Amino acid sequence: MSASTEALPVIVIGAGPAGLAAASHLIGRDIEPLVLEAGSAAGSAVREWGHVRLFSTWSEVVDPAAEKLLAPTGWIAPDGATYPSGADWVEQYLQPLANTLGGRVRYGATVTGVSRLGRDRIVDADREQQPFTISVLNADGTEERLTARAVIDASGTWSTPSPIGGDGLPALGEKAAADRISYRIPDLKDPAVRARYAGKRTAVIGSGASAFTALAQLAELAKEAAGTHAVWVLRRGISGSTFGGGSADQLPARGALGLAAKAAVDDGHADAVTGFRTDAVERTEDGRLVLVAEDGRRLDPVDEVVVLTGLRPDLSFVNELRLGLDERLQAPVDLAPLIDPNQHSCGTVYPHGVKELSHPEKDLYLVGMKSYGRAPTFLAMTGYEQVRSIAAHLAGDHEAAERVELTLPETGVCGGAGLFEQPKAPEETNGGGCCASPETLTIGAPAPSGGC
Repeated sequence: MSASTEALPVIVIGAGPAGLAAASHLIGRDIEPLVLEAGSAAGSAVREWGHVRLFSTWSEVVDPAAEKLLAPTGWIAPDGATYPSGADWVEQYLQPLANTLGGRVRYGATVTGVSRLGRDRIVDADREQQPFTISVLNADGTEERLTARAVIDASGTWSTPSPIGGDGLPALGEKAAADRISYRIPDLKDPAVRARYAGKRTAVIGSGASAFTALAQLAELAKEAAGTHAVWVLRRGISGSTFGGGSADQLPARGALGLAAKAAVDDGHADAVTGFRTDAVERTEDGRLVLVAEDGRRLDPVDEVVVLTGLRPDLSFVNELRLGLDERLQAPVDLAPLIDPNQHSCGTVYPHGVKELSHPEKDLYLVGMKSYGRAPTFLAMTGYEQVRSIAAHLAGDHEAAERVELTLPETGVCGGAGLFEQPKAPEETNGGGCCASPETLTIGAPAPSGGC
């Protein structure tokens, strides 16, 4: 890289938790960042699920380098033992951090393409000596090109939720039924949203923390609004790990969230339908929806469908770059084996950084949620460790880049077969392996957090 290229900024795509943390670490290394945010404010994606409470405490969602930048501004750190909602995270941390970064954050700047200056993905000649070129569409409709010495893509996966179809494609009729389908956890504190689900029969499709949250919240609504009922649609069967780690989860709020979902079923507020891989969505004469499985099974009509089947990365604007992605997860090839839910469902993924996140395209990094591709269970702490390592590498401090500075909590759940409907073998569901799971799950106090 030439001296003129080294003088260019590192462009960070996305002003969410990982993107703002990346900028903070770069500043700490005397590297100038420029954060491009498509939304009109920091944490635009987080704002959309602001009503959901995290299962990580404040102490786990504030980046150390960011805290150092905030301290001189008079910022007061929230109580580290409490659980913020998404709205809290934005208002008390993300937006103040973005304000501290000032002009280093540009809003209304949508990245539409990233390449090498004068080189498409085919050309080898002097490729690594060329700066990155970034096409940007501004909120006022103008377009421009920016150049950078490196690119950190922290744009997340929120904008591209996975569809209903069990084969990864939209189910037949899914798009036509869009008026009755949501891909987000409903905000039942909003009167209009509450009216949409109160007294209605709602199908919740998914098996992760977001589905747990929706089930628990609909169960609470059912206690107040007669006729409210949920149908929990799972693509696999129910086993000892279906409801998460329970009391064995080192993130207690995440464990309690799974228990709250179990309570929704046990108390009769939700029915669980297992091994149901949706193939079609049909509309009845009265406008309700019928889900049809690949095996021909048909569920009774529902009024609404909440689809929480995961998220996937948008790779369209980095298509001219040479990415090294796992063919299944769409995560970096060295990271994918650590997080592949086909192999395990543990929360014991060791902290990782520049080594696991590198691509054939030098100085390009996908971080945060986007680094996990289609894999679930990402933690903010993981993203903060990623960008710390990358910033150290870009500054030439390779020892720090390779050093592990984080210990992650375990889920309390272990075993493979995380994606399909067959139950786990007894020796897996009853403990052993990387972390033991409880033999039985008992219902405790209501979850203090809503997950996510």
